Amino acid sequence: MSQYVVVFMTAPDEEVAARIGRQVIEEGLCACCNILGPIRSIYRWKGRVHDEKEVLCVLKTRTALFEGLKKRVKELHPYQVPEVVALPIEDGLSEYLGWIDEVTAK
Repeated sequence: MSQYVVVFMTAPDEEVAARIGRQVIEEGLCACCNILGPIRSIYRWKGRVHDEKEVLCVLKTRTALFEGLKKRVKELHPYQVPEVVALPIEDGLSEYLGWIDEVTAK
């Protein structure tokens, strides 16, 4: 299993994304939050197809912190079911991965 993950989270707008990103970084649950967008999201929710603008957050953290990050995002997020998915980081610059270790909660 990888020691590090990249986490994708969508948010309704940049303000919400920044608020959540800043909070989870301050709590040591992730090292970085990149906010991209706007993006266009087309999805099915409660029997209807929706087509809306959102922003995408890319968070970097340690695998050991993912459960706590997921729980905290759910608490802070305005969506009933927010997107919070993790993909393993198979390899990376050792100094960057060391930085993730350095700035996240132990």
